[in-house]
Order: sequence, then C-alpha cells, then structure tokens
Amino acid sequence: MTTTPLEATYADFSVTPPRLSNAEVKHHLTRPAGGHLALDAGGSLELDFEVADPEGIPQATLTVTALVSKLGGAPGYAPIDVLLQGEELARDLTVPGGGDLPQDNVFAVPARLLKQGTNTLEIRTSAKARSMFWLYRVTLDSVAERGRSERARAAEAARNTVFGYRTERRAPFSAASSSWESAPPLLFHVDRGEHALPAQLGWRGEDGAESAISFQSNMSDFHGHHRTADGTHYEYRGRLTGSWASPEEVEHLPVDVLHRFDTEEGWGGGWHRSGELGLLVDDGGAPVERVTWRDQRGNSGVAALRTAPAEVEVDWVEASDEFEEAGETADNLLHDDREKWLAGEETARLDFTLARPAAVTSYALMTANDFADRDPRDWTLLGSRDGRSWTPLDHRAGEVFTGRFQTREFQLRGRAPAYSHYRLDITGNAGGTEIQLARVRFLEAPAGPGFTGWYQRYNEGPIGYRGTPVPAPAPSALPAADLAADLDAAVRSLTDTAQTLAALAARLRG
Repeated sequence: MTTTPLEATYADFSVTPPRLSNAEVKHHLTRPAGGHLALDAGGSLELDFEVADPEGIPQATLTVTALVSKLGGAPGYAPIDVLLQGEELARDLTVPGGGDLPQDNVFAVPARLLKQGTNTLEIRTSAKARSMFWLYRVTLDSVAERGRSERARAAEAARNTVFGYRTERRAPFSAASSSWESAPPLLFHVDRGEHALPAQLGWRGEDGAESAISFQSNMSDFHGHHRTADGTHYEYRGRLTGSWASPEEVEHLPVDVLHRFDTEEGWGGGWHRSGELGLLVDDGGAPVERVTWRDQRGNSGVAALRTAPAEVEVDWVEASDEFEEAGETADNLLHDDREKWLAGEETARLDFTLARPAAVTSYALMTANDFADRDPRDWTLLGSRDGRSWTPLDHRAGEVFTGRFQTREFQLRGRAPAYSHYRLDITGNAGGTEIQLARVRFLEAPAGPGFTGWYQRYNEGPIGYRGTPVPAPAPSALPAADLAADLDAAVRSLTDTAQTLAALAARLRG
C-alpha cells in the first residue's frame, strides 16, 4: 500500500467548531465570529499537521483565505506574518481589505521546510493592526496535487444538507453599514442526494413574499434580495450559524416545514423514477409555495408545491342550541345550500365529529343571510381525541364580517396534532341577542400531488420534474402525550362504570 506524502490538510473556520483534516489548531487573541475566525491585534493561530514523507514533496502550496475588516468607510489595516517551522514565508503581509469577499493568498512552501512527522504553521497578526484579520480557511497541498485539500474540504462540507443563518436586511441603496436590521433566521434544506453544495436559492411564500440569494462557496455567508408580501424591497444577507447532515439532527424543527418527495423525471416521452427530494425553507414567514435552486456543480431546478388545503369531511355536528321550528339547525352548517343555523343565545357551542382524525390547519366560517349583529365576534376553537378532554387551538376576539354570505378563513397558529372532534365555542357576537352561521368548514394540508417543475443538469437541457409526498412511517408507539390522554379517558370511563356498578349493588342490597 502506497503512503501519501501529505494528506489533505485544511482548517475550515466557516463553521463552529472548525472543520479540520490532518490538522490541530491553537490560537491566541481570537474568537469565532460567524463564518470566520477573528484575530485581534497581536493575535495568532498555530496549526500542526503531519507529513509522512517530505522527500516525496518537491514543493507545497499554502492558501490562506482571509479578509481584513474595514475602518469605518475605509479599508482596514491588519498585516500578518506567516511562518513554517519558525521560518518566515511572509512578513507584514497586507491582505486586501475594504470589500465583502475573502481573498485567497497563495504561498510557495520550499520542500526544505517540511519534515517528517509534525510540522507547525503560524499566522500572526501585527500588534500595530488597527482592524481585525478575518480568517476563513487554510489549505496545504503538495504542488503535485494542487487543490486536493480544497476538494476534500468541499466534499466534507457537502455531507451537510441543512443550513441555518442569522439574517439581516436593509432598504436598497443604503450607504451606512449601521442601517442593517435583524431579520428572522433562515433554515433551508434542498437535497437530491447528489452531494453538491447550493450556490443560489430562491423561494416564494404563500403570502406572496419572495427571496433570492447567492452563497459563498464555503456556505459561510449569503447576499441577496427580499420582497415582503406588501411589496417592500430589502437587501438581504446572512451569516452561517450551523449546518447538519439531515433535518433529523435539527432540534425543535417544525414538522410542517419539511417535505420529502418521491420524484420522477420526464424525458424520452415518458416519466422515470429519480430518487427522493428533501425540501425545507423556513424564513419565519408563510409556508413556501415555490423553490428554485442552483448547486455549485451547475445543476438547477424548480419545484412548485401544491399548497391548496383540502376540506375535511364532517360526520355530524351538535349545537348547544338551534331553532328547530324554522329548520335552522346545526346540520345546515355542513352543506352549501346557504340554509343557516340559528341559536337563541348570545353565546353558543358547536361540536363537530370528523369522518376520520385530521390535523386541521385552518377553518372557514360563512355568515348567514341577515342581521349582521348575529355574526360571531369572539370564539375559541378546541380539539379533542375522545370528545371529553379538549385542547385550545385558536382564539379570536373582535373579529368583523363585512357582508352576508361572506366566508373568512382562519389559520391555526402552529401545527396541531390530528383530532377526531373539534369544538367552536362562541363567547360573543356583534351585538345581537342571537348567533347564526351558514357554513363551517375545516381544512388540512394537502395529501395529493406534491410538486411539479423542471430540473436541468449542467450542460444539458431542462427536463420535466415532479414528485409525490413520501408516505410517513407508521408510528411504532403512541407519543407520550397521546398515550397519557388515552389513559386519562380510560380511567374516567372505568371510574364511571365502577360508580354505576356500586350504585346498582347498593340498591340490590337494599
């Protein structure tokens, strides 16, 4: 077996902790700074790496990727010394500063400086530095294997498919750096199993908000554009805060933002299976309805998600009160004939039983034909598995309807589990002495076709691309909360039965 004289050697400070290969690092007067390592004046980094056979290395190539921070609106000043085995490769080197992109600084390492075993590289910032030296990564290769370490670093980074960013935005054409304001964090995952890092990403939310961004090659930063749902434009940027190999490694990940699809590609007059696509974009806003991307290999794609909610079938409904003489009963709420339900009180309760358990994401109420002061104004929606224990899901106060037979849809805040029973507890109306509605509908996330779009491999033409949701695995056991609720219901049922039997026994003894 042939021994490689110099293994792929790199230290990548775009992530915390740094990603290292054939390297151990020690540093002084430095700190992680979100996508890079910041060295103050007099700061230093020491990197130890192993060489198996220096005789097999005619020369080595050292690349230090770095940037000098600005001094207000002017370029910064943070010269460095670079040493190997204590001998200077560069002295008082001034890395270009004042921009936003890190610079690759390449040094030739004479073969005579390399020794078998542990070698030590040092980067020292001058004590006269007036701004900070931002170090992104260091790579070292034999000149005969140029770029090997960078390729290995990129391959290692591509194992992670989920990326999280701290984001900021500002009005376009703003000059002052202080005009940046914090924005919600961004979490995304686009994975076709091709182990290629993204280069660009764009998405549109169901509310009409849109974003388009481009990434640094090491994923440490992005810059781009964001337009809110009301049409306001912003410049948009972010710094990497974490990356993970899969969504399952992300703590507290909302279940409704991750999509997995079985996909097909359309070419040659037919559709052909093409593996699984994982898709997740969470920017703190509305769910996404379209995602576009291009990876660092030049492949690109578009996925337009099917987002229209599906109506849930209701078996029956029971009301706390209804006007049976006029036929204005709760059953009318389940049909589209505009016949209404009327309760003769200022408050009312409606209990719905579904044909199957469903995780409702929104519900819709339609006003009746007359008397706007009978419209509901304040209410709470609750869910139950057994019809006895109820969990509040949505609360509304001061809601206003502006017309007759007007339908308004209300989104649940957050993702609720599947329930068999839903209760609409109306605690106030628009001023009348009665309450009425013409229609109540419950809606859930769609379970039909997942997305349509196209995919284009580098140097090839676009082809059709579509997918259907990957079926969720059947749970092996009930979640603890569900199990506890079911046990509570069973205890109540057994208690009721025991009390009935005890009362019957007492009567028999009497």
